[in-house]
Amino acid sequence: MKLWSLLGNSQKLDGGAMFGNAPRAVWERWAAPDDANRIDLACRALLATPLAGRTVLFETGIGAFFEPKFRDRYGVVESRHVLLDSLAEAGFSPADIDVVVLSHLHFDHAGGLLRAWRDGEPPQLVFPNASYVVGRAHFERARQPHPRDRASFIPELPELLENTGRLELVDGEHSQLLGESVRFHYSDGHTPGLMLAEIVGPERVDGQPHGGVVFCADLIPGRPWVHVPITMGYDRNAELLIDEKKAFLADMMARNVHLFFTHDPGCALAQVVRDEKGRYGTAHEVPGLQARALAA
Repeated sequence: MKLWSLLGNSQKLDGGAMFGNAPRAVWERWAAPDDANRIDLACRALLATPLAGRTVLFETGIGAFFEPKFRDRYGVVESRHVLLDSLAEAGFSPADIDVVVLSHLHFDHAGGLLRAWRDGEPPQLVFPNASYVVGRAHFERARQPHPRDRASFIPELPELLENTGRLELVDGEHSQLLGESVRFHYSDGHTPGLMLAEIVGPERVDGQPHGGVVFCADLIPGRPWVHVPITMGYDRNAELLIDEKKAFLADMMARNVHLFFTHDPGCALAQVVRDEKGRYGTAHEVPGLQARALAA
């Protein structure tokens, strides 16, 4: 099995919102803001093949589905569908994707499922052969969002996914489509039912999977958020997220599972480490993956 990190459309969002209650004097050391206080963010997907005999795409980024006024509002930099370009550069087409795994359905993680905006035309899915794997609890949230996060969802998307007849809703550690090759973890601090997909490594220690890669989604958007107290203003429950993150990082470190970051513009993959004061950090940082073996 080989792994690719695929860049989708990039964003510029308010640094204060991205770092919650951390003061600018702290977070600007990690991410330099522009004149509008916005920081650069990636929307990175992970491609794995063959995984359970399939070509699997983990997330799709924000895509280019927004009409121009909303594209500007949410800081989407490019008007073209960058993920499709990245797929082509890696030697794949949308038709090659067998499974798309979605941590959640916020537009900056699922918008790339849709073709680029066309004036007067309804949204349309771009992966003609794909099945879709989504956490059941979060799918229900997307169908009936709370006013707190209603604007984060694409209203038409749940029905579009259901209408394919290829939607699998998951509420356990494994899906029918991917079996034991992918292990799912869940978090509610950012949004109810956030699903974190771990590509299971080739080794086992004391009966537990060892090694591998986990898609951190918005539990840990990038390297600065590995520091446990750092959360986003977008998180539904920051205190719960901190508790979840502590347990998650301890587990990933103990089992040597590497972290894959979707929003970090400079790092796709890193190993979890912990210093003498007990503070988590990263090592062996990798800016991008191109046909990289899982065990490499």
